[in-house]
Amino acid sequence: MDGIENLRTFVAVADAGSLTSAARELGIAASVVTKRIDQLESRVRSRLFTRSTRRVALTEMGLRYLSSARRLMHDYDEVLAEMRHSRQQIEGNIRIKVPTSMTVGYLAETLAEFQQQFPLVSLDVVLIDRAVNPSVEGFDIAVCELPIAFPGVIDEPICPLQQVACAAPSYLEERGAPRHPRELTQHDCLVFLPTGRAWHFENADGIVSVDLRPRMSANDTVVLTAAASEGNGIALLPSYAVAAALRAGTLVRVLEGFTVPTVWMKALLPEDRAGIPRVRSLLTFLKARYSPVPPWDRDI
Repeated sequence: MDGIENLRTFVAVADAGSLTSAARELGIAASVVTKRIDQLESRVRSRLFTRSTRRVALTEMGLRYLSSARRLMHDYDEVLAEMRHSRQQIEGNIRIKVPTSMTVGYLAETLAEFQQQFPLVSLDVVLIDRAVNPSVEGFDIAVCELPIAFPGVIDEPICPLQQVACAAPSYLEERGAPRHPRELTQHDCLVFLPTGRAWHFENADGIVSVDLRPRMSANDTVVLTAAASEGNGIALLPSYAVAAALRAGTLVRVLEGFTVPTVWMKALLPEDRAGIPRVRSLLTFLKARYSPVPPWDRDI
């Protein structure tokens, strides 16, 4: 929940115009306000405020996202209040499609916590990594990380998914680290099948796309993370799959001068299911757990 509180503090500072006034409004110490803003700026890798001894002012980045942050806080507080008053009225079955490795690492625990809060809701959880049209295949919610859309299905963004190019230190010692994405054609690469063998990077000069001949391809990120950790090549994987290995040092980032276009973890809901209270409650619960910064990104 730190991400939500950091975002709430960002809105409070922007409204108050000073860290001290925001601290008074929130009922916390000014040092806590400073810490939360520092954490948020570190996470988004950009300054949100310019600060003087007496006042703070929004940067262009901060101004751009203030309205979105304010709307998110309003929706969060409103839905939370509604959930508190109607928790025992939420009941019935939810059929949900989820990605395999993300669920094993994180979503399984989140779904268990949801049922603790809503004991009258039963879950039918199906682990599938391919693209699924929930309206056609009979799901109330399909959680995915692929850039897909279907007619009659609502896209609900949950959180951004950071993509990380990484390799084992042993591989880089033997083969050297690529300095530019085009050099990847001279390396062993490990490719996640659902996103294809073309990798895309960005820097100040624009977008660079590289078409690869993979040493290994798989439709499961656990398989590719294991192969990369053993020194079998360079992988481009979502941070939730490699966060533990990055913290342990069994994998290290490569091509840090380039960024990878952001993809989103999102929920796909059939239009005729999106208004059902139990479905909306699960969607709200997922957003509260993973937005604006998912747990796997908080310490890498």
